[in-house]
Amino acid sequence: MGTKILIIFSTLTSLLLLSLLYIPTKQTHPITIFRPTKTFIVPKGQPNPYNATFAYLVSASTGDTMKLKRLMLALYHPGNYYLIHMDAGAPENEHQEIARFVSSNAVFAEVGNVWIVKKGNIVTYRGPTMLATTLHAMSVLLRTAQWDWFINLSASDYPLVTQDALIHAFSNLPKDLNFVQHTSHLGWKMNKRGKPIIIDPGLYSVNKSEIWWVIKQRSLPSAFKLYTGSAWTILSRSFAEYCIVGWDNLPRTLLLYYTNFVSSPEGYFQTLLCNSEDFKNKTVNHDLHYMDTPPSNPRSLGKDYRRMIQPFARKFKKRNYQDRSGASETREQAVCLRRMVFVV
Repeated sequence: MGTKILIIFSTLTSLLLLSLLYIPTKQTHPITIFRPTKTFIVPKGQPNPYNATFAYLVSASTGDTMKLKRLMLALYHPGNYYLIHMDAGAPENEHQEIARFVSSNAVFAEVGNVWIVKKGNIVTYRGPTMLATTLHAMSVLLRTAQWDWFINLSASDYPLVTQDALIHAFSNLPKDLNFVQHTSHLGWKMNKRGKPIIIDPGLYSVNKSEIWWVIKQRSLPSAFKLYTGSAWTILSRSFAEYCIVGWDNLPRTLLLYYTNFVSSPEGYFQTLLCNSEDFKNKTVNHDLHYMDTPPSNPRSLGKDYRRMIQPFARKFKKRNYQDRSGASETREQAVCLRRMVFVV
């Protein structure tokens, strides 16, 4: 009798442990609202026609709907993935306009690789909310699709090369390279960025407002070295996974530190990459963006041609144009943009 009871008990225990292994958890459960109804699937037995794929976060705020449409039409490729984030502070009619733009595009619907963040975030550029939005987009895209590099753009950006050309250029590159402009020479940012402490109401308020400055300042950190650079990056999938999953505690430690940091998007990824033993030697010191600083606006093809040989450039102001759909440039303006003849 004792042996039978022991066998029954052991069997039930084994079945219970086995069932626990197959219970889906919140971490592994798919995010259905972002999952496409159709995907760009390569037939079995055939090689993937694209040796490099990109996942884009395209951010927009109030008044950016026309610029966002312009960017998406120029940036779109069936082999890539696109997540659009509209600032929660933008008017409801602008959110609806972007939703109509995506849902009414026949190609977007057929391929199923363009999504919109359902619940947008309040974004203040100089606070950590922009960084939080970027990390949120990384997390969504990691769980939604397979890709090689993550690229963050704003509606004021514009591609200077075709996506086919960009895919070709990245096809033979190591997939773990990160393209981030960075430096440890803080200069004026030592006192204007490293020491001030700020509070961003966008983290806890439904209304957008300016960041708050704390009177008392802090000393520079000694546990890690600060780096700074451009907020626009091209990050490998492996590094994106490191940012989200964080197999050591550095990503979380730096995220807490940069919560009260002025313009945290200009320092978080740089500092994380350069302080990580796994990634510090896998970083190219360039963000592959053309920016005329100041005032961060491209000027003209004749004057800036050599410096404009980059995949992307910014900022491009809003243009007053409409076609039959009310979405894109006139023929002359479209040719002008694609030839990089910019006068801003």
